[in-house]
Amino acid sequence: MEHAAQYNDKGQINIVLKKSGEKIKKEEKQHHTEDNPFVAVDEAFSSFIGINHLQETVKEIYASLIINKKRIEVGLKPSKQSLHMLFRGNPGTGKTTVARKLAELFHQLEVLSKGHLIEAERADLVGEYIGHTAQKTRELVQKALGGILFIDEAYSLGRGGEKDFGKEAIDTLVKQMEDYHHDFVLILAGYPKEMDNFLKLNPGLRSRFPFHMEFKDYTVDELLQIAFQMVKEREYILSKEAEWKLRDIIMSEKQSNRVSFSNGRFIRNVLEEAIRKQAMRNMYQQGFRRKELMTLTSHDFEW
Repeated sequence: MEHAAQYNDKGQINIVLKKSGEKIKKEEKQHHTEDNPFVAVDEAFSSFIGINHLQETVKEIYASLIINKKRIEVGLKPSKQSLHMLFRGNPGTGKTTVARKLAELFHQLEVLSKGHLIEAERADLVGEYIGHTAQKTRELVQKALGGILFIDEAYSLGRGGEKDFGKEAIDTLVKQMEDYHHDFVLILAGYPKEMDNFLKLNPGLRSRFPFHMEFKDYTVDELLQIAFQMVKEREYILSKEAEWKLRDIIMSEKQSNRVSFSNGRFIRNVLEEAIRKQAMRNMYQQGFRRKELMTLTSHDFEW
């Protein structure tokens, strides 16, 4: 069995097991068709909303890999390129979700040998004494080999000042990126302004990330699409009045919280509260028929 390690908000490791040695049928290894050479990329991101520009970047990566193989076949030198990335975006814009999908896709496209994702934060890299941080950081990179190491709120590594060990973690990461640039992908993620300041901490940091991806805030229409997806996944439906009420709530929240608006997380929180209110309403009204159990009405949205 292979395993994918994910760190939760408390720094604990979540292990996701998957079968190893699974045989991919020959026809399934064809990642393109004559009409669309990027069908695998399109399928991987078909349910994602508002990330067309990111899809194009992934297609460029895939195209480069295929062309490199073709160059080798005809006796030409392949171009060498690392895939380390920077994700800049506000809360709830899909940075972690995209990282998880990239791990799966890069494994499918034979870019990564294992395709697992390790999610880490400051506490997973920074130690308590001299030398401890470098050791922890190197061990984390070793676990990520063959997959993706995703460090969210990466700018927290530079917040402790000159005597903090966060800088040691950054310096160690820079060296590990160079030593293992073909064996894993490092993704550093965080808010735009904070990430810009973070990149100034090490002169060689910015140049080691050839891919800088911007995760823009969702529009009202895109947030409604996300809401519809979440509702469908949970086997609920929205009444027409509930749709109108939800749109009003989104518009109001975006207007009043321009700096701290949490995008997809906000939608999830609103829907989860509506589901709880619907449950209370059905208990009082004894509404236990299928349609009543599925329908969210405008009365359930009182954000």
